[in-house]
Amino acid sequence: MFVVIDNYDSFTYNLVQYVMTLVGEERVSVYRNDEFRLDELSEKKKSGELEGIIISPGPGHPKDIPDVVELVRTLGADIPVLGICLGHQVIGYAFGCEVKNAKEVVHGKTRKCFHDGKGIFQGIPSPINVMRYHSLIVDRDTLAGSELILTAQSEDGEVMGLRHKRFPIEGVQFHPESLFTDHGFEMIRNFVEFAKSFSVRG
Repeated sequence: MFVVIDNYDSFTYNLVQYVMTLVGEERVSVYRNDEFRLDELSEKKKSGELEGIIISPGPGHPKDIPDVVELVRTLGADIPVLGICLGHQVIGYAFGCEVKNAKEVVHGKTRKCFHDGKGIFQGIPSPINVMRYHSLIVDRDTLAGSELILTAQSEDGEVMGLRHKRFPIEGVQFHPESLFTDHGFEMIRNFVEFAKSFSVRG
């Protein structure tokens, strides 16, 4: 099963629909960020039922949702995790990066994104146009001292994507679930296919 952590965001519905299209409605469970139980998800991991976790966009700062930060730290070594927008910032925050104000507040605008062609970007050309809706950003200067690497960036060098060096964890600052993001569905599909293969290998 795939778990979507809903950070009370309107984009979550689109994200859930993408995942359901890929794996079937019965294999997707949605939990609000203040309603899931970490011990329950840990049990699903142990039983082999849990295949992947997607952390949705949402308002606020990662420090406001410590349970979701702890979820990434606790399960991310063994279960593939994809963080989107706030979910991406949660990943950065969980592994010691700072989350700060972006150079430019971007609400509902498309911008070019340059990526490394790996992970969720596999088979996708670079650059692409992506939908951005955020005022916070993972501080690029703090990536160097963490276990995360830069996978995508904006034209002005801000962090648009990151990946853990050892764990199956990836995040993007933009919204792949938006119709205005090029190849967004393919990105979600890449994550789902990776999570399935990771589960089989595990």
